[in-house]
Amino acid sequence: MEFVKILTVFTSIDFSGNNFSGSIPEEVGQLKSLYGLNLSSNALTGTIPSSVGKLRQLESLDLSKNKLGGKIPAEIGGLTFLSFLDLSYNQLVGKIPVSTQISTFPAASFGGNKGLCGPPLPLKCSNTSGSPDAAQNTPNKGSGIGFDWQSIYTGVGFGVGAGVIVILLILWEEGRNWLEDSIDRILLVILPMMGFTYKTRDEWK
Repeated sequence: MEFVKILTVFTSIDFSGNNFSGSIPEEVGQLKSLYGLNLSSNALTGTIPSSVGKLRQLESLDLSKNKLGGKIPAEIGGLTFLSFLDLSYNQLVGKIPVSTQISTFPAASFGGNKGLCGPPLPLKCSNTSGSPDAAQNTPNKGSGIGFDWQSIYTGVGFGVGAGVIVILLILWEEGRNWLEDSIDRILLVILPMMGFTYKTRDEWK
């Protein structure tokens, strides 16, 4: 059925489970009274129009199981009444917009989009391109095991730092004496407060 004019007073539109193709028109943002929009399970292409952000009364948005591409418009994060969102199984890419509203939705709302990254998905974005971090996606060939290089570098750094300190304390007598005197002073303050007595090294000698 072809409508000569779309009434802006519509409150709910459900065109799911059809074979609709083409892009979502920008004019959808003129449906100011809309609180439910379901275009799932079609063959829609193109991008999600930013005009969706004008639907301030929108409570439910389901665009899942289409062929929508491009980035998720940041305007969706401003829909404060949105309580249901499903953009899964499309061809969306880039970083998921950061907003208080979007953070309330589970990862399943964005699943099936290999090009998406950022919370609530576990896949992190690279700092430069806003695309999925290639280092996270590429496992070590041959073993099938991926390495968290940041954790490895951090551990090696702590290990090297601790080793240097230990070696200095072994070779540097003045530094070793200073450390032992500092420990004595700390324990002399803390242990009496707990009801214990403590003798310094000099007292033991």
